[in-house]
Amino acid sequence: MTSLNTIQTQLRGIADPAIALTSLRFFKTAPGQYGEGDIFLGIKVPTLRALVKKFPDTSLKTISALLKSKFHEERLFALLLLIDFYQNTNEATKQSAYDLYLAHSEHINNWDLVDVSAPYIVGDFLANRPRKPLYQLALSTSLWERRIAIVSTFHFIRRNEFTDTLLIAEHLLPDNHDLIHKAVGWMLREVGKRDQPIEEAFLQKHYQTMPRTMLRYAIERFPETRRKQYLNGFA
Repeated sequence: MTSLNTIQTQLRGIADPAIALTSLRFFKTAPGQYGEGDIFLGIKVPTLRALVKKFPDTSLKTISALLKSKFHEERLFALLLLIDFYQNTNEATKQSAYDLYLAHSEHINNWDLVDVSAPYIVGDFLANRPRKPLYQLALSTSLWERRIAIVSTFHFIRRNEFTDTLLIAEHLLPDNHDLIHKAVGWMLREVGKRDQPIEEAFLQKHYQTMPRTMLRYAIERFPETRRKQYLNGFA
C-alpha cells in the first residue's frame, strides 16, 4: 500500500510557488472571501490527474488522511484518488468510499474540490438509490454541502434524469451565496442542453425572481434574442 508520506513527498517535490501565488488569488483566499486561509502548493490539475495512476493501491485510510491536508492540492489529489478507488472497486466497497466522502465534507471546501468529485461519487452512488441525502445536504448551513447537493445531480442529468436537479434548484433559489447561484445556473444549463423545453418551463416559473447570476448561467447558451428577453424580463 502506498503511504501518506510517499504521496506527500511526490506532491511537494513538484510544487511551484508561482502557480501557488496565482491560485491564492484565483480561489479567493483573502480574509472574508470564500476560500479564506487556504494554502496552495502550486500544482496544476492535469499534473495531479496524471499522477493518480502512479498510486493505484492507495487505501481509504491514506486517502482520508490526505483529504485532511492543509494544502489545497493534496485535498484535491485525495479526491482524485477516491474517485479512482470508487470506480475500480465492488459495490460493497463503493459504500465505504461514499461514506468517507460525506464524512469529510468539511475538507471538500472549495468549488473545484466539489465540482471535480461530487457527480462521480455522490451522484453515481445515489443513482439507483433513494436520493434523500441530497435534499439533506441542500438544507445544510455549509456552502460546500449545498454545492455538493446540486452538483451531484450532474450524474443524473447525464442520464437524462432531471427531476432532482429541478427540485433542488428550486429549493436553492433563495440561497444568498454567489457560488450556489453559479452552480444552480450551471446545472440548469446542462438540463437545457439536453431538453430545453424542460429548462424553460422551470425558468418561466422562476426567472423574474431568481438571482441574476443564476439566470445568466442558466441561459448562457440560448440564442441572443432569447437571452435578452429573459434578462429584460419579457420572456
